[in-house]
Amino acid sequence: MLAWYFQQHETSVRFRDFLAAAVLIAVPVWLIKRQPDLGTALMIGASGIYVLFLAGLSWKLMAGLAVAAGAAAPLIWPHLHDYQQERILTFIDPSRDPLGAGYHSTQASIALGSGGVIGKGWLNGTQTHLDFLPERHTDFIFAVFGEEFGLIGNALLLVLYLLLIGRAFFITMNASTLFTRLVAGAITLMFFTYAFVNMAMVSGLLPIVGVPLPLVTFGGTALVSLF
Repeated sequence: MLAWYFQQHETSVRFRDFLAAAVLIAVPVWLIKRQPDLGTALMIGASGIYVLFLAGLSWKLMAGLAVAAGAAAPLIWPHLHDYQQERILTFIDPSRDPLGAGYHSTQASIALGSGGVIGKGWLNGTQTHLDFLPERHTDFIFAVFGEEFGLIGNALLLVLYLLLIGRAFFITMNASTLFTRLVAGAITLMFFTYAFVNMAMVSGLLPIVGVPLPLVTFGGTALVSLF
């Protein structure tokens, strides 16, 4: 939608066009957040911001908006649901509720660490196959992969992702029209974001959020949409 909008104004993109595009992003993000599904809302918001950047919005302005959003965080906090607040608090200190809100994060860290360098082998992961790790086939599949194939397997997975993303960026740079460049670039950056957020979440670098690991997580909808 945003790529089509900017193509219609390709000859003279003005600041007001970026404001109109921001509204096109804000409406679905707000509706999805109301479901509530904050994780998906943030992902869709990110995809819109990528298009704004690729369309030529100043990175200085985007950095300023990011700082403003960070400063507004205390005002946003009371409007978050209890479980969303709990996820953020648990991210800061997983040990505050090790058998409750911090259980997923703790078990994922144990699974990743127990895999070592070479892993325990296919279907030999104890944390995962003895049901210590919840949601092991969807959001936390990276912990399963790390436990069974170790650091070497994780490094190989990262290399495959980087090759795919690099190839997608090459396609983006060689796109013949503004529309195709914006669509290709946004899809590429979204693919990167999904992979990064999922692996960072499982590794304890980000709060727990329900996003799939592209082309690895079980699930027909995620697989088809990412393909």
